[in-house]
Amino acid sequence: MCTDYFRPLIRFETPRPEGALAVAGGPGWFTHAAHHTRDGAVTQIPLAQVPQDWRDRIAAPRAAIAGMVFDRPRLMGILNVTPDSFSDGGQHNIAARALNHALCMADAGADIIDIGGESTRPGSVTVPDEAEIARVEPVIRALRHEISVPMSIDTRKTAVAEAAVTAGASLVNDVSGFTYDPALAHYCKDHALPICVMHAQGDPETMHHNPRYEDVLLDVYDFLAAQVAMLEEIGIPRSRILVDPGIGFGKTLQHNLTLLRNLALFHGIGCPVLLGASRKGFIGKISGSSPAAARMPGSVAVALAGAAQGVQLIRVHDVTETAQALSLWRAITLGYED
Repeated sequence: MCTDYFRPLIRFETPRPEGALAVAGGPGWFTHAAHHTRDGAVTQIPLAQVPQDWRDRIAAPRAAIAGMVFDRPRLMGILNVTPDSFSDGGQHNIAARALNHALCMADAGADIIDIGGESTRPGSVTVPDEAEIARVEPVIRALRHEISVPMSIDTRKTAVAEAAVTAGASLVNDVSGFTYDPALAHYCKDHALPICVMHAQGDPETMHHNPRYEDVLLDVYDFLAAQVAMLEEIGIPRSRILVDPGIGFGKTLQHNLTLLRNLALFHGIGCPVLLGASRKGFIGKISGSSPAAARMPGSVAVALAGAAQGVQLIRVHDVTETAQALSLWRAITLGYED
């Protein structure tokens, strides 16, 4: 466990000051950082006081993953082929509807389609491997001939990942952070697959029951950093790993807001950062919007806040609206090019 943590205070203005350090090889830069400690103190310090190993990890350009180059925020479109997901359960669990929705998301600007056959909403129960495979495998197999963007499989299980990869998926997105099925990380290593490691406190069935942390930001950072180190030890290079702080997975509203305010800390792990907050419950609590499908405007606002902290991949239901918002954010922040 760390005792000192360093969060780059990211800016995008031009001209970039002499001596500023780029964040993850992207357009953002920093000359100062927030120094967080385990006693709760947060102080602002100049770049020269940030330890060299932290500077190296924050600044290192991120390698392309599944064909995605992280020169700008990329979009992961959500395709739930489940009967019971919190926002769109039952809408795309028929193959023809799933195929049409995936095509629409790809046309709207999704850089990757994330396909899941097991709901991980609060209170959900585990789906048997065979049922999960029956939901995702035919959809992935059909999509690989219809879309040019890559597909990821949202699963905790080796058997499901194997079926999905055989069908055409090229990235494994595990909401358990590779803690649920010990064999999954080894399968991904053996097949040189890129992966996403997410933090969740507890399992989906119970994670919403009074989650507690010593310090949610630093605890989540420590978990992700430790999992990345473990995965490196078994042979998965850091260049093939995304990290996700797991908004809404075993977190209260205040936990979620703390993570969102401080997302830039996770650049210190040295991996691309994925943000998945689309339509989640905290947006409804703050905005009063219900049902989940009515939370598009709030979801776009969170996506833009993530982009401002240098997040490389944003997982969304509403691809058209988020892509348009990000195009305007880039034009205003970085300059518009025809």
